[in-house]
Amino acid sequence: MEIGRGSIDGGYKSRLFAITVALVLAVPASTAMPSFAEAQESQREQRRGLFDLLFGGALRQREPQKPVTRQRSAPRKQQGTSRRRSSAPAAPSQPPPSLEVEKLDNARVILVVGDFLAGGLAEGLSTAYSESPGVRVVNRSNGSSGFVRDDYYDWNTEIAGILDDLSPAVVVMMIGSNDRQQLIVDGKREAPRSEAWVAEYTQRVEAFAAAIEDRQIPLVWSGLPSFKSSTMSSDMLAFNDIYKTTVEAIDGSFVDIWDGFVDENGGFVFTGPDMNGQPVRLRGSDGINLTRAGKRKVAFYVEKPLNKLLGEAVSPDIGELGIESLPALVLHPENPAPVNRTMPISLSDPSLDGGLELMGAVVKPIQRQKRIESEGGPGETETQPGRADNFSLPTRKSPKSKTPPEPSAQATP
Repeated sequence: MEIGRGSIDGGYKSRLFAITVALVLAVPASTAMPSFAEAQESQREQRRGLFDLLFGGALRQREPQKPVTRQRSAPRKQQGTSRRRSSAPAAPSQPPPSLEVEKLDNARVILVVGDFLAGGLAEGLSTAYSESPGVRVVNRSNGSSGFVRDDYYDWNTEIAGILDDLSPAVVVMMIGSNDRQQLIVDGKREAPRSEAWVAEYTQRVEAFAAAIEDRQIPLVWSGLPSFKSSTMSSDMLAFNDIYKTTVEAIDGSFVDIWDGFVDENGGFVFTGPDMNGQPVRLRGSDGINLTRAGKRKVAFYVEKPLNKLLGEAVSPDIGELGIESLPALVLHPENPAPVNRTMPISLSDPSLDGGLELMGAVVKPIQRQKRIESEGGPGETETQPGRADNFSLPTRKSPKSKTPPEPSAQATP
């Protein structure tokens, strides 16, 4: 029986396929396909062929083989979060708060009265004298008060009790921001800054200043700054004129702070130089209130007359000496110490105030030059013509007069 060639080939192919499938299944999956890390390592080994050719196995002996491990990358969400955190600007460091020293029992008291601006002034003064144990700042301001609404708070009635309670060394006043209101004069309402209104308002301000003067207490009155509203700023200027005239009439001190809160054209500004000349925000967004830097700037203006009155009491070392050794506060002494003043020297003074030489110069005596006397009078200086010290003008030689020749004697016929 003859078997066909096609049937033998078909059976052989089927058996060969079955053997191939069995071999593939028998090989482990790890050896069937190299991992990604192993592929990278094989590529790295191929690149080292040049180094192995040049240096041999020294490089491999020097560098120990490290096990290849696959590292899991961090989630994208965490990477984005860390990146945002690192790019965020750091918070500005706040200056450390100044530690206020312990005040002496007999420290000089600065009494601050007025409206809400006076409260900011008291805050600025407390910062200014925080390191002065001989000065204590007491704030007795009333934010909504003024001289118009005496039915709400009457300063002329309340100030006497405050003075008796605190016995201040100096009184600082700042008021007027709430006084742009009608005044009742003789049962009639008067508009702000009308003639009757100004007369009544001035009388109330003078009564307050007189109460301070009767107790022989120095009065320092701070003027008002400009405001965002132009009409309000105009009223503040009028109020400042009333305060200045009243305070100076009792020999008090009026502090004009207007120029510190306006620009070079006299206009209102939100930002301006602070007490150190650095640009800062001085006013609030409403154009009325003061920021912390603005309060400190107002206090900087008021410090000048206060330091003159308090003297050595503002020194940080006053606790070691004792404030009881300081002289009493006198605003205007009866017998002031004489002040020796140096008279001004005029630049047009020909004698230069009696001095002809600069300080430290060595004055040499002037040697008189010899003069030649001729014909009974002083002659010219004995100098040689053409020398540097010969300042005489050259003398002109008078032309010689030609005398006519004498006529020759002629023979007479």
